[in-house]
Amino acid sequence: MNEKSKLTRRDFLKVSALGAAGAVLMPSALAAAPKSAKKKSSANDTIGIGFIGLGQQAMHLLAGFLTIDGVRVLAGCDVYDVKRARFEKRVKKYYAEHGQKCKVDLYEDYQDLLARDDIDAVVIATPDHQHALIAIAACRAGKDVYLEKPLTLTIYEGQQLRKAVREHCRILQVGSQQRSDAEFIHAANLVREGELGRIELIKVHVGGSPTPYTLPRQEVPAGLNWDKWLGPLPETIYYNSDLNPVITLEPEQNEQLWGAWRWYKGMGGGLMTDWGAHMFDIAQWAMGKDRNGPVKIIPAGYGPYEHLTYFYDNGTRVTEQEFDGGKQGVKIYGENGEWIQVCRGEFLASDPKFMPETKKKESDVPYETQVGHYQTFINSIRSRIDPNVPVEVGHSSNTMCILGNIANELGRPVVWNPIVEKFMHDPEADKLTHYQYRDGYKL
Repeated sequence: MNEKSKLTRRDFLKVSALGAAGAVLMPSALAAAPKSAKKKSSANDTIGIGFIGLGQQAMHLLAGFLTIDGVRVLAGCDVYDVKRARFEKRVKKYYAEHGQKCKVDLYEDYQDLLARDDIDAVVIATPDHQHALIAIAACRAGKDVYLEKPLTLTIYEGQQLRKAVREHCRILQVGSQQRSDAEFIHAANLVREGELGRIELIKVHVGGSPTPYTLPRQEVPAGLNWDKWLGPLPETIYYNSDLNPVITLEPEQNEQLWGAWRWYKGMGGGLMTDWGAHMFDIAQWAMGKDRNGPVKIIPAGYGPYEHLTYFYDNGTRVTEQEFDGGKQGVKIYGENGEWIQVCRGEFLASDPKFMPETKKKESDVPYETQVGHYQTFINSIRSRIDPNVPVEVGHSSNTMCILGNIANELGRPVVWNPIVEKFMHDPEADKLTHYQYRDGYKL
């Protein structure tokens, strides 16, 4: 590699922190953008934030956003009244402890929150099937968006969200926090600098595809608007408390499990999208395949292929399989047998020269609040420069995850054109890129 063109670790960190590799809204674009797209250019302006979806993940996000200078949490929205009450209690408690007056408004319908002029950006932490509808509505309402991963439930939804973000000149940050983690940045940097030579194989361990929904039907609790929770999903999906875990405030008892919707077909993508949106994301980033993707996907157990296998046009193979230790993570092999392995809180390598200079300290703080991912989003709102995980990156990483699920469901290889984002002469696979919304819902 030419030394002059080689990206240094310091430069790479700067690019990752600023999102400079993303699309920049040029002055001409801003001139044509809605008035709201030009707001918040000054570090002295307060950015008003609204939260949509107030479950377990939102509470982690809230703990982070509340601490950012120049940010004010103004409102929250959820279809379950007890979760709205918990959100209000936590926001008021934080501001009271910091000697600040606080008024926080609560909504059941996200459109009511989006209608407010004083809310500049929204944090969306709903189940995956609501991501596209709400994020697109937020873009149309002139709001910037912090959107939990995976970006969308389907490939088609991701395409439409990408279009909305650019048409409305919005900032969208995907909640793939590992892009702001120094150890994952270091791993991607090593590969992109060519330190391991040509990459032959990347093992990614995330877990399996979704399974059919089999939980027993239960009575919907008072205070939960189940129809709004379903949104575009069919009414045949019935309530079980695992889908929207019950909490109490007196006494306070928070969620005892993650919302199980993510494990079932029709509602989520299983571990393939839940953890894949983190770990497959790192694999594509390291390979330089952001905004791109695999060209062939072979399901686990097909012929001689023991593991789900992705092929890329540069000859690299990516497999979904467990490796040393069984943690979710990424292990990258170079052409000469050298390798690096990175998981959350763990970095291993075939040679000490590949190790990061400093090891991350153990912390009891939730992972989401340990890295500067939220601050990157706020910086992007002010600068109008894309963050380090813009919509195109979130979409291509999520597409990779979904393609694996499609190949597994069909039980045969599929051929994908990542440039035009279409299967090659495969109408059966085409049907799995989206689903029919129920009446009253459309993108």
